[in-house]
Amino acid sequence: MCLAVPGKLVSIDGSDTAFRTGRANFGGIVKQINLSYVPEAKLGDYILVHVGFALSVIEEEEAAKVFTYLEEMGELGELQEIPV
Repeated sequence: MCLAVPGKLVSIDGSDTAFRTGRANFGGIVKQINLSYVPEAKLGDYILVHVGFALSVIEEEEAAKVFTYLEEMGELGELQEIPV
């Protein structure tokens, strides 16, 4: 199953909206993401991310609900860093 996971935008790199990237915190795990699809996203916003691309900006309350559901389903393990 594919789904988008909420994360909090903790840094933004680049000013060109076509190539803007950032780092998002997913419940303690921080990952690099592409922000091309959400030019309106700003530092501290919650965003929905699917396969490394932020798809939309959402409210903090909605992000908390999604994390609760993912936790209940046992799906948060997919966010863990894979050791190299």
